Amino acid sequence: MSDLSFEQAMQQLEKIVVQLEQGELPLEQALEQFEQAVKLSRLSQQKLQQAEQKVAQLLQQQGQDVLVPFQHAAEDDA
Repeated sequence: MSDLSFEQAMQQLEKIVVQLEQGELPLEQALEQFEQAVKLSRLSQQKLQQAEQKVAQLLQQQGQDVLVPFQHAAEDDA
């Protein structure tokens, strides 16, 4: 599974979410799909962190400021 690209992992995750939201899977199969979704989510997060680190390194090599975490508008209102 680790050989999946970020985009591939997200596509698979989206398919699983749709299946789970339909609520038609037997319990055992739903649990298996949920477990797969958790793995895909972790893989996607890991790939995003790797990309963020690479961008930060490139910016540092160019003498630019370090990245500041993005804050979603909803977080600003809270």
